[in-house]
Amino acid sequence: MKYGARNRIKAKVKSVKSGDVMSLVKFDVTTPHEMASVLTTESVEHLQLAPGDEIELVIKAIHVLPVKD
Repeated sequence: MKYGARNRIKAKVKSVKSGDVMSLVKFDVTTPHEMASVLTTESVEHLQLAPGDEIELVIKAIHVLPVKD
């Protein structure tokens, strides 16, 4: 299956909570993953980012798409 999303994270379904219209599905991530971010050089300099720095990634996305083979 091909799709445009590049950041793929393997996970296990942890729980499913179904309502009348929507369902909440929680996942446990099962593999470490490399992620990337594009930001302004001004932001990099402001944060003083350097290789080896321990940071927290906050992911803002419209969709998390579960794919089951």
